[in-house]
Parts: sequence; C-alpha cells; structure tokens
Amino acid sequence: MIPKIREEFNATYKEVYYNNLLKHIVDTFKEPSAFRISETPVFISKAVKKEVEEACDSIISQLWKIDFPEIRRKFIPAELQSPVPMGNPHFLAIDFGLCEDGKGGITPQLIELQAFPTLFFYQPFLGEAFMQHYPNIPKEGFDYYLNGLDKKSYTEKVRKVILGDEKPENVILLEIFPEKQKTRIDFWSTKKALGIEVVCMTKVLKEGKKLFYMKDGTKTPIHRIYNRVIYDELERLKDLKTNFNLNDDLDVEWVTHPDWFFMISKCIMPMLEHKNIPKSYYLSDFPAELDLNKFVLKPLFSFAGQGVDLHPNQEAINTISDKQNYILQQKVQYAPLIKTNTPKNSKVELRMLYVWSDEENKLTPVINLTRMSKGEMINVSHQVDETWIGSSISFFEK
Repeated sequence: MIPKIREEFNATYKEVYYNNLLKHIVDTFKEPSAFRISETPVFISKAVKKEVEEACDSIISQLWKIDFPEIRRKFIPAELQSPVPMGNPHFLAIDFGLCEDGKGGITPQLIELQAFPTLFFYQPFLGEAFMQHYPNIPKEGFDYYLNGLDKKSYTEKVRKVILGDEKPENVILLEIFPEKQKTRIDFWSTKKALGIEVVCMTKVLKEGKKLFYMKDGTKTPIHRIYNRVIYDELERLKDLKTNFNLNDDLDVEWVTHPDWFFMISKCIMPMLEHKNIPKSYYLSDFPAELDLNKFVLKPLFSFAGQGVDLHPNQEAINTISDKQNYILQQKVQYAPLIKTNTPKNSKVELRMLYVWSDEENKLTPVINLTRMSKGEMINVSHQVDETWIGSSISFFEK
C-alpha cells in the first residue's frame, strides 16, 4: 500500500531479524507463540487508514440506533441471559478485509465485528518487538497505536477498563484451560501488565452469589472478571465441570458482560449499511433470486472461521434447521497486496480495536491487530508450509 516502504523493507529484510523476534518471545514468555507470527508488519497509507476510520465511525454510530433489548430477546435464549447488569460494551473489534476495489486500488470491506476482547496486551508487545528487532522498519512517520496513544497512555487506558477501581488481586482473567489456548501468550502479557491472575473456569469457587479463587493458598474474592471465555467453545465441552455458569446471578462485574458477545456480532450485520459493508441477509429471510455463488454462509456465534461455508448451495441450506443462527454475506475479494520475498503475495485482514471510555462516554480506538494469509480464508491453521503469513500488526502512516 506504500510501495516505497514495502520495497525498502523487503530489500533489507534478513531472516535473523525474524529469528531474533521469535527468540524474544520465548525469552519473555518461556514458550513460543502457539499461532504463527508473520515475518513482516503491514504498512498502511494515510488514505486507507482514513477510509477504515470513516467506516468504523459509521458502524459505531449505527450501533446506538439498534434496539439491543430486542436483539437480546431474539438471539439469546432466555436461559442463557445473564441477570447481572449489562452496562456498556467494554470492547469492540471491527474486522476488515483489504480488498480489490475493481479499479486497481484497495478498499476495506467489513468481515465481522464483535464486542469481545482480543489480544490487547500481546499486540503492543508485538509492535515493540518488531521495532526492537527490525532495524529496517521506519523509526518516524508510522505508529501502530491509534488515537494519539503511546505505550504509557495505552496501558493506562486499557488498565482502567479492565481493573476499574478494583485491586488487581480481586480481578481475574477468566478462560477455559488457559494453558491450552492458542491465544495464551496474550494471557501472560495481560498478567504481566496488570498483575491479575489467569484463572481456569473450572477452578473458580462459588458461595451463594459470590465467587472466589485460590491465590497463593488463600481463598480470594473475585469482584471483577475480564472474560475471555468463548461461548461456542464452552458449548463444545460437554463434560466440563464448573461451580458456576456465565449466566448465573452473581455479585461480580463483567468486563465485558457475557451477553454483549451475542448482541454486537455477526447477528447485526444485516442491519448495517455503508459502502465498506458487504450486503448480508439472515438465512431465514433472504431473497429467493439471490445468487448464492456470490455469498458466504456464516454461523452467527462461532470464532476462528468455524462453520463457514465459502461455497453454499440451496441443498446445503435446506439441511440447516436453525436458519435464524446463520447469515449469508456477500463475498469480497481479498487483494494479494503484500509483496513478499516468496513467490506468492499475502492477503490482509485488519482488526481495529476499541475500548469504552467512561470520560468520553463512547468507544475509542486504541490499537490494531493484523492477520496475513495466502489462502482462501484468513486462517493460517492449515497453511503449515507457507511463510510471510500469520499474526502481525499494522504500522499506520501518520
């Protein structure tokens, strides 16, 4: 997207830079990343950044026109709804594919959005690691933080969202078997940054409406939960034994409330309109004349591309009984825009990350997460022999 910067980066790239970055991760966290890290960051021009930001502004403004109590009633079974007060969504991730615009240029197209936390402490670590180990990255004129933030102000802003007014020992990062999760490097980053414990859901104790965990042999009250438990994974673990459920009536504050996982998600995409938002329909209500070859079938509440059908047909649709839990989304053409030092170029998905600001009473942009791929989907799980793909971060032109 900035040809001169990309050409200079590729021409001066050395494999030792990448190896040093990977070693830095192992030295810091005592294990390698469980997901592949790309050999390169992405450099994004002012023009593309502006278009992404304008699309994000439009999406967020449309959110507050949606009847969320009705969305809650329609998409969350009553038995799954949590009675704990919801408050505002603490986090928002907006994913764009960087796509061909049909005129030789690049246009961001919305892929999905989710009011759920992601790698908020690993991403600044990765950006800093690239800067430390890649002398060929420009030292001026680019930044991976958003909204004028730097390392100190970013950390303080996210710390305030997660901790609130609580002491770190009374706040936990909640996951299911965190040591087995692919994103666990972010858990360790969060613990290091905030001093909070990473706790498996199976280890939480419940007494009445109160929750506790064991810290250094002492039963410690939980006042606030930084929730990283993904519902569809919880559903797949049929024999999981826990002392509480996410939808219990509890004396805790959720960061973010479990119901936001459902309400700001793919389920509202058919309600959004913008030039950077592909058309989508609920599977239970789409035009009969729709050309299915131009659409992708997606379940509403799954992560990491699970259940996505890139080539849906009417026969497959007819076999789906819970059509209200799927959408048809217009296909976009990811652009192989990142020139690499390999025979193939890479495609890019850009995730803009927002947190809630009590002072401004709104969601504010803080950082980005970027993924690179050479396959049909931005999912590197099966691209085991490819390079210059995987987890990355974008440096935006100032």
